[in-house]
Amino acid sequence: MGDEKPIRRVGSAYDDLLAFPREARKEAGFQFGKVQAGLEPTDWKPFDDLGAGTREIRIRDASGIYRVIYVARFEEAVYVLHCFQKKTQATSKHDKGVAETRYRAMVAARRAKK
Repeated sequence: MGDEKPIRRVGSAYDDLLAFPREARKEAGFQFGKVQAGLEPTDWKPFDDLGAGTREIRIRDASGIYRVIYVARFEEAVYVLHCFQKKTQATSKHDKGVAETRYRAMVAARRAKK
């Protein structure tokens, strides 16, 4: 288990995840355990238009549909960019914008550390 990548949350992603209903939070945690171990989540899709290596975990719960956008391509950590409840078929421009802004901030912070 020592090979697991740590999870780093960008912006309000942690607080947003805590706002999910209990079962959706548990499922997100289970899926992130898989990602940390280098495995793929059960239900995901690529979201490369937001940034290279960006993915979306899809969670369906009795109370709604939830999404977690993250990046796991960097060796040092899994970066959680955005967590939200989906209200429509397509991901809203607002949610895409939040994830893209946080992706850019994360990449800039990584460059500044080098």
